[in-house]
Amino acid sequence: METRELRYFVAVAEELHFGRAAQRLGIAQPPLSRAIHRLERRLDAVLLERTSRAVTLTEAGSVLLREARAALDAVEAAERRTRRA
Repeated sequence: METRELRYFVAVAEELHFGRAAQRLGIAQPPLSRAIHRLERRLDAVLLERTSRAVTLTEAGSVLLREARAALDAVEAAERRTRRA
């Protein structure tokens, strides 16, 4: 898993909307949707339930959101500590 994939997933999970998440990330919606689909295939898990009106997190999505936030926080902390060294 790449940090980019985690950032994309966190944005969609927090916004619960692909369009707003894409705007927040500064990318187009189709590549974001494809990235999330690839992540779901790689993990063999449905992370988001999609309907024509809403996006909601599945149980697996909730687990990944918690873990992804922790992982991204750890990467950012490592970058800060490295720069200060």
